[in-house]
Amino acid sequence: MGAPNPDVDSYIENAAAFAQPILVHIRQLVRDIVPDVDEAIKWGFPNFVYKGKNLLYMASFKKHCAVGFWSGSLLSDPHQLLALSGENNSMGNFGKVTSFKDLPNEEILLQYIAEAAMLIEENKIPKKPAASAKPAAIVPQDLQKLLDNNEAARRSFFGFTESARRDYVFWINEAKTEVTREKRLQQTIELLEEGKKRDWKYAKK
Repeated sequence: MGAPNPDVDSYIENAAAFAQPILVHIRQLVRDIVPDVDEAIKWGFPNFVYKGKNLLYMASFKKHCAVGFWSGSLLSDPHQLLALSGENNSMGNFGKVTSFKDLPNEEILLQYIAEAAMLIEENKIPKKPAASAKPAAIVPQDLQKLLDNNEAARRSFFGFTESARRDYVFWINEAKTEVTREKRLQQTIELLEEGKKRDWKYAKK
C-alpha cells in the first residue's frame, strides 16, 4: 500500500478552510479504490500516481478546488459529467468545486477512479511523443523588469529548472486583477530573493 505523503498533508492543512474537507474526501476515495497509489506534489499541487503514471490531481485555489483525471479524455463518462480541462488544471474535470454539491456522488466518483486506474493497468494510456514537451516559460515584461533590478532574485529565477520558472509565470499570469498581479509579482521577488521555488512549502526537506 502506498503510504500517505506528508507533503500532501501539508498542502491540505494550508488550503482554505472550505477546501480542506473536499481535498480530504477526494484523497480518501482514491486511496479506498486504489490502495497502493502513490502521492506526490507535482506542479505545485497533489497528484496521485499509480504504477508510475499520473492518475488524478486535486488543487486548492482561493475560492475553489479543482479535481481532474489525467486520462479524462479516455474515460467512458457514462454520466456525462466530465468537462475536459485541457491544459487548464485550475478548472479540472468538474469545473470549479466550491462545495461537495459540485462533485458527483461518492459511488460515481469511485466508478470513475476505478476506470482511470484500469486504463493504467491495461496500459491504455498513450505515451506522449517527445515533441509534446511544454514550451519554455515566457517571462512577462513586468516580471522581467523587476528581475533586471534585483540581481539576487534574477540569479535564483534563472537558476531554477524550466518547470520551476513556469510555476511562477503561470501563477502571475493567472491573476484576475491588476492588484492581485502586483501582489503576486512582489511575493515572487521576495521568495526569489530567498532562493525559494513557488512550491517551497511542500518540497521535501
